[in-house]
Amino acid sequence: MKVLVLGGGGREHAIIKSLKKNNKIKDIYAAPGNGGINRDAQCIPIKAIDITGVIKFTEENKIDYVVVAPDDPLAIGMVDALEERGIRCFGPKKAAARIESSKIFSKNLMKKYNIPTACYETFSDYEKAKSYLESDSVKFPIVIKADGLALGKGVIIAENFEQAKEAIGSMMKEKKFGDSGANIVIEEFLTGPEVTVLSFTDGNVIVPMISSMDHKRIFDGNKGLNTGGMGVIAPNPYYNEEIADVCQKTIFQPTIAAMREEGCPFKGCLYFGLILTENGPKVIEYNSRFGDPETQAVLPLLETDLLTIMESVTDEKLENIDIQWKKSFSACIVMASGGYPESYKTGLQLTGLNDQGNCTNKDVTIYHAGTEYKNEMFYTSGGRVLGITAIAENKEKTLEIAYKTAKTIDFEGVHYRKDIGKY
Repeated sequence: MKVLVLGGGGREHAIIKSLKKNNKIKDIYAAPGNGGINRDAQCIPIKAIDITGVIKFTEENKIDYVVVAPDDPLAIGMVDALEERGIRCFGPKKAAARIESSKIFSKNLMKKYNIPTACYETFSDYEKAKSYLESDSVKFPIVIKADGLALGKGVIIAENFEQAKEAIGSMMKEKKFGDSGANIVIEEFLTGPEVTVLSFTDGNVIVPMISSMDHKRIFDGNKGLNTGGMGVIAPNPYYNEEIADVCQKTIFQPTIAAMREEGCPFKGCLYFGLILTENGPKVIEYNSRFGDPETQAVLPLLETDLLTIMESVTDEKLENIDIQWKKSFSACIVMASGGYPESYKTGLQLTGLNDQGNCTNKDVTIYHAGTEYKNEMFYTSGGRVLGITAIAENKEKTLEIAYKTAKTIDFEGVHYRKDIGKY
């Protein structure tokens, strides 16, 4: 069997490493992949959003199955195009992917179907948004979100009116996020522990994965700019069976039913970003795919074969699969380039990795997010460079192993948080 995974980051590396455990897979490809992924798959110089290029490669190389991992190709209809050519794949169609690609669509969906979320208003006009922020109905801090995809950076928490005004101006007038910020959502600021729950769904059945806790801010103490994610632990210590049951009944299953009712059933991995408020769990956001770096912490705990699960999703037979998880803890520490998430250098040599881009500790896996391999050495090629994932019997031991490994890897300006798992 030949499998193609679209994407080139740490999430895709984790998916590929999990898929490789299936002996049915003869060849596995990544488009475009990266230097570390190249040790586990054949990297193809095709962009994940190149629908024509992907279809051509898939047909010419007789690919049996395609995993569409990133948000961009899902949002533009990669799955639709593949299925039209009879190519089996994993991921939601364009209409279903709107649950992530349009914050306004997802907020309106939750409102229509009584799925708990923050109160909100939507705007397409800067002056109207500004007037709303000046009104008595707004209490600070307030959350401002670009409607479209913005590389995980289109959410700003404004502490006062001036910050809020600057935020809507950067989105709507300065076009900081391009067309993604032409329309915005302004919503109430919720407080409580945050939880990520990835889930497998075939459009009818939904099976939540192990919960996780992401750390978005760049600096220790949850300070500094938002990033794509600086580290994860799984399972989330705040998420118990009682809360999971509430979420299944009030959020997970109702979301799947709502998408069916809207004529765009969701098949693939649906990401629930939740917050546990004093009034119960609420949805902060949906993503239409595996989270990054949550995937690097969650998939290593999966005992059931990933390809089998994915194919059951494609065939709408998820109810026939008994998904099992390791009774262990995992932690992923993200090693980033100095300056990330703003400007940073690339092409910096990494030390501490073996020729396979890994380390010798069997309890640790190195996932490559932004590397290239040349002259028999690894070099940085992105903001988030590596994900150091450890597995152990408890949270403390897991973090100890992960941080001990991180200390053995280095490159100029390397930055990683020292408090993952403490917030």
